[in-house]
Amino acid sequence: MAQKNPYATYANNKIASATPAELTLMLYEGAIKFCNLAKIDIEKKEYGDSIGHIQRARNIIVELQSTLDFKYPIAKDFDNVYRYIFSLMADVNRDHDLETLEELLTELRELRDIWKQVMKNAKAPARTGSDSGE
Repeated sequence: MAQKNPYATYANNKIASATPAELTLMLYEGAIKFCNLAKIDIEKKEYGDSIGHIQRARNIIVELQSTLDFKYPIAKDFDNVYRYIFSLMADVNRDHDLETLEELLTELRELRDIWKQVMKNAKAPARTGSDSGE
């Protein structure tokens, strides 16, 4: 019997044991990774590869967009940001423009960083009047 790839096993276990918040963070990280790969491709003028990497990042954003719950007002804000990201992705694929790709990466990194802060705030214990020494 062939030995399994230990990295693949680790990655699968990491995904299987992740919380929904951790999965969302992983998705943001994946989109950033694929955009970084597209950047390398564009720099090497390998446009077919860059289009494929942007498409993979787009698929991740589609997944994130599909999970929005519009009963919460913030979902509309995220939807608008995702729509803007889609337009940047289309521009990058059409024009192979590194400046637009940098703008796209900035947007994705900001979303990731906001999500990290949300996760951090959610883990922080709630403070009550008695906890703060009042």
